[in-house]
Amino acid sequence: MSTTTPSPGKIRCEIHGNTASIYFDHPQAYNAMTKGMYEGLRDICLDIAKKPEIRVAILRGVGGKSFVSGSDIAQFTSFVDGQDGVEYEVFIDSCFKPLQMLNIPTIAVIEGLAVGGGLVVASSCDFRIATPEARFGVPIAKTLGNCVSPMNMAWLVAHLGYNVMRRMLLLAEFIPASELLASGYIYKTVATSELDQLSNDLARKLSALAPLTQKSAKHVLARLINHGLPNGDDLTSECYGSLDFKEGVQAFLAGKPPKWQGK
Repeated sequence: MSTTTPSPGKIRCEIHGNTASIYFDHPQAYNAMTKGMYEGLRDICLDIAKKPEIRVAILRGVGGKSFVSGSDIAQFTSFVDGQDGVEYEVFIDSCFKPLQMLNIPTIAVIEGLAVGGGLVVASSCDFRIATPEARFGVPIAKTLGNCVSPMNMAWLVAHLGYNVMRRMLLLAEFIPASELLASGYIYKTVATSELDQLSNDLARKLSALAPLTQKSAKHVLARLINHGLPNGDDLTSECYGSLDFKEGVQAFLAGKPPKWQGK
């Protein structure tokens, strides 16, 4: 996660043949996602869904230091109460869903950090390739004191498992790529110089296979993940409306450790 920088950040999409390349372009803030960037991801995915000639999408952070480092923290300074948090999480869910429900295979190319919302983006993709140095986590118990929506939690647990998520959320641990490679969460790890070749090779392999079979498999898996999601508005409101959350935001922006009160 990072604070606002002079650059507002943006999402770019480039089409080469049957492949869409989506770039998170906010390198000064380690590709932290602003509200406009979340909206940009949503709109790009909705647009891709209307173009049957696109057979695969590759998602990657700009700058080489981070995939996506979470949300831009400065946007939380305008929150007044817990309802702001509930509405924010509904908004975030609406931006991730078009990526999760794309008919085509998706590949996340990860260098550096995939943190918070960045971990959700990576987990919303079908395949993840990473450098050995990449790290993954949701350290909000250490930084902000907010929470993860039931929908995002379901996607994270489905891909990473309960025990890894407990470490990420309750202990604020970062898990290295090597460990997640062994679990199958990451498809392959390669040196930075080999990422382009591997992602392009994987994209070609995926685009040569039966698109309706891929669509069916993706949608059945997504329906299994989303089935029976609980309502978590009470928990979301409690976290975002708390004094701890206000302390977390202020401390983060000031570069200081927060002092939690449990209130």
